[in-house]
Amino acid sequence: MSPSQPPNTSDSSHWFSSYIKLRFFTRIRRLLRLTASNKQHTPANQVIDTDTNMERESDCEGGLVILQRAVKRLHFGSWGEKEAAAEEIRRLAKEGLKTRKSLAELGFVPPLVTMVGAEDGGWTRRRAAVRALVELANGNYTNKAMMIEAGILSKLSENVDILEESTMHEFAQLLLSISTLANNQFPLTSSMILPLLVGILESNSSIETKESCLGTLYNLSTMLDTAGSLATNAVVHHLLRLSLAKETSEKALATLGNLVLTLQGKKAMESNSMVPENLIEILAWEEKPKSQELSAYILMVLAHQSSVQREKMGNLGIVPLLLEVALLGSPLAQKRALKLLQWFKDERNSRIGPHSGPQRRRIAIGSPVSQRETNEGKKMMKNLVLQSLYKNMKTITQRANIGDEDSCSKLKALVISSSSKSLPY
Repeated sequence: MSPSQPPNTSDSSHWFSSYIKLRFFTRIRRLLRLTASNKQHTPANQVIDTDTNMERESDCEGGLVILQRAVKRLHFGSWGEKEAAAEEIRRLAKEGLKTRKSLAELGFVPPLVTMVGAEDGGWTRRRAAVRALVELANGNYTNKAMMIEAGILSKLSENVDILEESTMHEFAQLLLSISTLANNQFPLTSSMILPLLVGILESNSSIETKESCLGTLYNLSTMLDTAGSLATNAVVHHLLRLSLAKETSEKALATLGNLVLTLQGKKAMESNSMVPENLIEILAWEEKPKSQELSAYILMVLAHQSSVQREKMGNLGIVPLLLEVALLGSPLAQKRALKLLQWFKDERNSRIGPHSGPQRRRIAIGSPVSQRETNEGKKMMKNLVLQSLYKNMKTITQRANIGDEDSCSKLKALVISSSSKSLPY
């Protein structure tokens, strides 16, 4: 062809197509060699005979045929063939992290995502695609990001009523795996995930499935950008309800602990009828120290600068329970309980101090007599409060069969010394 003649378009297309096929089959051969090496680990000092080499080459050739068939079926096959291809990809993905990476590079992720959203494919076939994606996502950040870019969040069904338990469980597993992207500040749209998560939590799904949903909510709540939109009344309600189940309590409370730090989350919790009663009930779980610590933390955030919440807590009898936690709880729970007790003591002093005792004539501010009487009044009130606290602690000590005077004395000293009003714990 002379330089003046235009290039042949058909030849260029043929050359490009051949190049793509060559790259594709090169990747397949690399994947098959990797799979074969995962299956057979030969010591360095062991001689590999010719027959073994021939067997490995035969395995690679056979694997090449399998992968070629899987690619063809996944893209162009019937639904039955697509399901078989998805199962084959799932099996290969279990080989290891490098294999999962290579499978994604071969372009298997987008057609599997499309298969998940195909309503005419039937749930059995869609479940096969979800299972394959779960394996491909295992421990691989890039593969999870590829699933997000392929639109997996919009493909998952929001209508939980039509899902079987096994399907819900697999959906929950996939969401949990993808949600770990939040730990790397990968942008995730929680509004696309919430309907399915809330639907599963409302259903009669198993504890294992609910735990996967709670794990997803927790991962999303660690991102400040999404925590606010996550804190809907429905989500907070289900988290509070699951916090009372000892199997799911810790993860539910940890998620609430993240949400309560947002304005939306705090408002949703304050308006819920289960607050603070549920949290106070959890505070009494001596056999679940982590739940005690998380409950005390949430109560601290709610009570901080909120006389309304402190009044609710006081009416529900939180003070004796806090004294018990301050004496018998874990070190962290003790610190949080003492902080709450300090706030209740300060509030009681400010409320009843000016009105207690006999009223005397007013004296001009700044006179020596007024200052002396003020100091005496403060000293008297402090002694009364300390006596009351000490008496309650002594009662709790006796009930816990701890007759050690040192325990009460040490705790008394801790209560007196805890004066900061910040939230350090």
